[in-house]
Amino acid sequence: MDAAKRTDAPAMEVESFTVTGTLWLWQAAEAQGGGWHFLTVDGPVAAEIRYAALGRANRFGAIKVAATIGGTTWRTSLFPHKESGGFLLPVKADVRRREVVAAGSAVVAELRV
Repeated sequence: MDAAKRTDAPAMEVESFTVTGTLWLWQAAEAQGGGWHFLTVDGPVAAEIRYAALGRANRFGAIKVAATIGGTTWRTSLFPHKESGGFLLPVKADVRRREVVAAGSAVVAELRV
């Protein structure tokens, strides 16, 4: 028998979505001088992502994605956002430094689900 590992699980199709928005700083972080920065993913794109990720969200509704802003790609999760009905994409400090973006910056993100 061949030493290659066999799997009967179907391959997951990767879908790509483009999101444009303004990076924002979580208010509680402002008072502490820290910084959780997010991009809100809402509207029709959020609905399409929710559909593409059916059965893959964790018990809290988070969805694993590969995100790209500019030339920087990282693995993260989209988190449900009650206020918008969509998701929040956390943008870590390393990505913000590399892409020279901060709260208030307009960004374009590609999300692969």
